[in-house]
Amino acid sequence: MPEIASLLDIMAEQSRRHFEQRGIEEPIVVGIHTGGVWIAEALRPRLGYTRPMGKLDISFYRDDFSRIGMHPQVRPSELPEELDNEHILLVDDVLFTGRTIRAALNELFDYGRPASVTLAVLVERDGRELPVEAAIVGAHLELGPEEQVKLRGPDPLRLERVRLEEPR
Repeated sequence: MPEIASLLDIMAEQSRRHFEQRGIEEPIVVGIHTGGVWIAEALRPRLGYTRPMGKLDISFYRDDFSRIGMHPQVRPSELPEELDNEHILLVDDVLFTGRTIRAALNELFDYGRPASVTLAVLVERDGRELPVEAAIVGAHLELGPEEQVKLRGPDPLRLERVRLEEPR
């Protein structure tokens, strides 16, 4: 598995280039609980951003909520300010089916209408079910249909290849 620090460096360089090309000085960084928050917290200092960070818990926005029920660790989302006309850097750990990102976008738009949302992920893997693409990617991984990658942490952060817990 790739080393987290080097993936964060790649993401920071891609982020700087992405936002400089668009004339965006400092977007609001928003991490998706739990792994996305860990990655956002590690990425912000590499970018030199000082605006308060947001944290999204998308539990109630998931399309499988009625099937899997309430997660035992549901937290309230914390967004630092109004999102209207703001540029958002949405951060997650692993982009797989795209369903987590769809839920995160639904929740973000309940808080306001951002000028733009840029998706950054530590790892992107095959198996997309929705048309979701990250602009900033630490690494692309090809995994078998029975495998997944999980971010473990928060200290230290590490990636782990595991077998699927349930069929998708």
